[in-house]
Amino acid sequence: MAVLDPVRARVLAVRTIAAIDRDLAAKLALGPGHASVGLLTCDIDDACHVGIDHATKVAQVEVVYARSFYAGARHASGPLSGEILAILAGPDPGEVEAGLAAAIAHIRDEALWYSANDDGTLAFFPHLVPRSGLHLSRLAGVAPGEPLAYLVAPPLEGTFALDAALKAADVRIAQYFPPPSETNYTGALLTGSLAACTAACAAFQRAVLDVACRPLAITW
Repeated sequence: MAVLDPVRARVLAVRTIAAIDRDLAAKLALGPGHASVGLLTCDIDDACHVGIDHATKVAQVEVVYARSFYAGARHASGPLSGEILAILAGPDPGEVEAGLAAAIAHIRDEALWYSANDDGTLAFFPHLVPRSGLHLSRLAGVAPGEPLAYLVAPPLEGTFALDAALKAADVRIAQYFPPPSETNYTGALLTGSLAACTAACAAFQRAVLDVACRPLAITW
């Protein structure tokens, strides 16, 4: 692996429940239009969030649950647990299956992390969401369709690079994930114009790579 090689998330397990039990539906706070649900686990939580957000743009589904597990995929409770469980809900199995298929493809092909060093031990997520769906827009407190910069890195790298991203473009923090998160990373969702979010992603990437290349340099 080399610098800026993609790091692809893996979907580990997936199932559809055609007609969810109403007691369980109540615990998940499902609405009357949520007769069917889809379950998905993934070994990288941020890639999963982007994937399930994409699902809401192509199928009649909502994200009703998406929580990360403590300490990350390497310390998961089982081989198929990964780093996050996500649940999509919709009116029927067909919509839910379409949402799951869209999420899986997007996680595999679009929601890419990148290596910041030659051995792949330092990874980061400088991801541009050109058009947010129902899930990420709700997390960020913006209208669906607004662009977002989804930025995540290890604690020092992420904090330093987030500052660089904010100074490089006309963006603001819509949601902040301070260290330590459940998976011991830090990051944020930034909102602004598409051009500004693009510039913020690029600045974040440059700053993370600088730390990876010169970890003991006091100044940038």
